Amino acid sequence: MTTPAPTLRTDEPASALLGTLAAQGATGALSTESGIVYLAAGHVVHVESAVTPDLGDLLTHSGALAPDGWWEAIDQAGRGCRVGRQLVDSGHLAAGALELCHLGALFDAAYFVLAHDGPVLRFRPGAAHWLGAVRSVPVDTVLRESRRRRELLHRIWPEPAVDRAPLARVPGSGATDLPARRGRTLAQVDGVRTAAQIATALACRTFHTLVELRRLAAAGLVAPVAPLIPGPSSAPPPAPASAPAPVSAEPGPTPRPVAPDEPDTALLRRLLHALEAL
Repeated sequence: MTTPAPTLRTDEPASALLGTLAAQGATGALSTESGIVYLAAGHVVHVESAVTPDLGDLLTHSGALAPDGWWEAIDQAGRGCRVGRQLVDSGHLAAGALELCHLGALFDAAYFVLAHDGPVLRFRPGAAHWLGAVRSVPVDTVLRESRRRRELLHRIWPEPAVDRAPLARVPGSGATDLPARRGRTLAQVDGVRTAAQIATALACRTFHTLVELRRLAAAGLVAPVAPLIPGPSSAPPPAPASAPAPVSAEPGPTPRPVAPDEPDTALLRRLLHALEAL
């Protein structure tokens, strides 16, 4: 017997519709303006957002996985939606390391998808992500963690424009005795890059980068770049360099640059070694 597709009200916010889909045990892809949430049997199995580094970026830029191993898994198992299983079965990546990075990417993307809790664009019943099953998360857990992150960032610095706009250093501000991660983050602020692009350059999870950037903003060291308002005779503003690729619902990820500016691999390597030891 075929289960009918869930009936959804598209004027409801994403969080409410996710709750409805969880109660119905739905499987498919829920699209919003900020990304796509993939569900299986009412649980979240993956989240994509154009403003966060994807799983491939985190794995390859950190040095945990060679780019050739990532694209080999895509070629061999992308259309079968088994990329994650292929990475483990081929010996390219330990199962624990894959799960750890996958959950980090999932919660990072979910924060942006749910940050403004706008209306849903559509739901595609039965749609699956090319990564395949890695670790499912209850919808309530995703909603609760996204809310916790939003509240924490607000306490640090209440201006959400830091999360998405290109960031620049504040003229005349001095930066001395910064913690190592904060100093590396500040070094990537160039007036063009967004938080997501800085996270990609550092091979760091987006939320950790947002925490450091909001702390830098609270200290008066960085600020969002004000958009230019073109006048009658002014030229249009230049597009930001290295803009994030749009989210794709097709099998296989959109290719992205594979050469980070300054990878930070120590944390991921320590976690990987700990998982292998366990």
